[in-house]
Amino acid sequence: MDKYTKRTRAVHGGTRRSQYGELSEALFMTQAFAYPNAEAAEARFLEAGDDEFIYARYGNPTNRMFEERLALMEGTEDAFGCTSGMAAVSGALMAMTRAGDHVVSSRALFGSCLYVLEEVLGRFGVEITLVDGTDNAAWKAAIRPDTKLVFLETISNPTLEVIDLQYVIDLAHENGALVVADNAMITPVYSYAASMGADLVVYSTTKHVDGQGRMLGGAICGSKELIRGPIEAYMKHTGGAINPFAAWTHLKALETIDLRVRAQSDAALFIANALADHPKVKRMSYPLHPSHPQHEIAKRQAPSGGTVLAFEVEGGKEGAFRFQNALEFVIISNNFADAKSIATHPATTTHQRLPQEQKDALGISDGLIRFSCGLEDPADILADIEQALSVI
Repeated sequence: MDKYTKRTRAVHGGTRRSQYGELSEALFMTQAFAYPNAEAAEARFLEAGDDEFIYARYGNPTNRMFEERLALMEGTEDAFGCTSGMAAVSGALMAMTRAGDHVVSSRALFGSCLYVLEEVLGRFGVEITLVDGTDNAAWKAAIRPDTKLVFLETISNPTLEVIDLQYVIDLAHENGALVVADNAMITPVYSYAASMGADLVVYSTTKHVDGQGRMLGGAICGSKELIRGPIEAYMKHTGGAINPFAAWTHLKALETIDLRVRAQSDAALFIANALADHPKVKRMSYPLHPSHPQHEIAKRQAPSGGTVLAFEVEGGKEGAFRFQNALEFVIISNNFADAKSIATHPATTTHQRLPQEQKDALGISDGLIRFSCGLEDPADILADIEQALSVI
C-alpha cells in the first residue's frame, strides 16, 4: 500500500481475508486460539509468527488489521491498539520511563494527561518539567542531556495552542530523548508528527477514527522496535489492548475518515472566519485563522487546523451557560470529533478539577467554549451558534 495515498490506505490497508473471501473485514470475537497439538502450542508461545495469535490481550486478527491500517495512514512501521486514548497516553509514558528519568512536557494538555504526568509518573520517581509549549526558548532551557522523554500535544486541548514540532523534535533528539506526540486534535488525516520524526504518536481513536460517538479506543504508532518491544510488553501485561469489537468498528470507520475529517475541518474554518469579529465573542482560536498566535507555524505544518475551534463568549460562566442552553441542535457534551456538532465548557467539565491558577495559565477562562464541528451543513451550524450567541 506504500505507493497509495492515506485515503486509499484507510480503505484497504491491513486487510486479512479468511478462506471464505469475505468483502467486509471479519470480526474475530475470541479470547484465545486453538492449536492442532501440544508441540504447536509450545512453538507459538516460544515465538509467534506475524499471522499467529495466542491470546486477545496479546493480539487478535481483527486488532492487527486495525493496527496495520492505522500505521499505514500514520506512516509508521507498526501500531498497538489500546482500550482508550488515555490507555495509549499512559501506556506510552509508562512503558518508556522508570524511576529517576526526566520528562519534559508542554503545560497545555488535557487534564488526564497532566494527571498521568504529575501524579502517576511523579509518584514513581520520574522528574517532570512542564513548559510553555509555544516558547522554543523554554524547551531549550528544559531539555537536558539526561532527559529521557519529551511529551506534547501537537495541537493542545482545549485552547488549540500549536507547537513548533520540528524544532522540539530536533532539540530532543540532539539530547538523546524520545518524543511522544499526542495527535488527537490534528487527526490521522492531517498528521505530520511521524514524518517530522516523532518516535511515538498516540491517538484517542474514540475521536476522529470512530467519529460517531460509539466506541472507546486508542493507539500508539511508531517503529516496530518500540511497538513490538517495550510498548507491547507493557500493554499486554497490564491489560490495555483494544477489544476486537472496538477494533472492528474502527476499521469500518477508517474507510470514511478522510471524507469526514475534511468536511468537518472545512466547517471549522468557515465558522472561525464568521466568529472572528462577532460582537459577543471576546476571542476566537483556530490554528489556520490569521488571528491565531501560531498561525504561521500551523500553516507550515499542516493544510488544516483540524475540526475543533475555541472561542470565549462575553459574560463569563453565565454567558457560556446561556449560550449552551440556547443551542437548538448542537449538543452539549464533553466529547469532540463526533459526526454531531458539540459544544463543551472546559472550565466546568473536562478541566473542572484543575486548580484555578492552572486554568488561568492555560487560558481556560469561564467564558471559553470548545466547539467541535460535526457533519451537519456548515451554514446550519453557524446559524445555531449565532442564534445562541444572541441571547448573551
